[in-house]
Amino acid sequence: MLDPNICPRCGERAARVTVDGDRWLCPHCGHDRAFRRLPLLALTGPSGAGKSTVAAALAHRLAGRAVVLEQDVLWVAGLRDDIDGHPEFRSVWLRLAAMIHQNGLPVVLCGTVAPPEFEPLPERAFFTDIHYLALVADPATLAARLRARPAWRAWDEPRIDEMIEFADWLRHHAATLDPPVELLDTTTAPLTATVDHVHSWIDRVLEPSPPPTIPTSPSDRHADDSSTPGKSRR
Repeated sequence: MLDPNICPRCGERAARVTVDGDRWLCPHCGHDRAFRRLPLLALTGPSGAGKSTVAAALAHRLAGRAVVLEQDVLWVAGLRDDIDGHPEFRSVWLRLAAMIHQNGLPVVLCGTVAPPEFEPLPERAFFTDIHYLALVADPATLAARLRARPAWRAWDEPRIDEMIEFADWLRHHAATLDPPVELLDTTTAPLTATVDHVHSWIDRVLEPSPPPTIPTSPSDRHADDSSTPGKSRR
């Protein structure tokens, strides 16, 4: 699957493409093709809350049903933009997730992100919705977990303080963000319970909506219909 910002017909790359329902439209040549728009699931939260550990367990549970990916694998020099919100890094991940979606499997993207960093991007159009679940923990627990990490991860005290500040911001604003962010506290929760909760959240998001019920008017029934209300006739 090509980068969804590149037209397979004319080869031009667009800063913003049009996605209308299940159709992708090239702004340069007008090429119109089928495009799968699926929900994206963002498992977010501060570093140290347990995202990577949970993701490893989810990958096995969701095999064949969803693709679980960790954002940090692309946190490389070329994408470490210093602009607030890291839009280039975020855009690459949204394009990658959209490409995977064309294979028919939704993506669970694990990494520290908030709605203001994804929702304004042009690539947001590639998804029906982005759902956010944030793992959080109390400041002392986060600090202890981050200090225990290997030295190569470079968690010094200023960086730990910055992450705790983000965690505090997330707790206070999660419910008022657009869309809202659900919170799951992992401070004392066993790993299995956390994985079960996240798995249930994914099931809830991906569960297909029931078809709309078409009301039946009395005139649609036969005069001799004596079936019990609420039960179908055979």
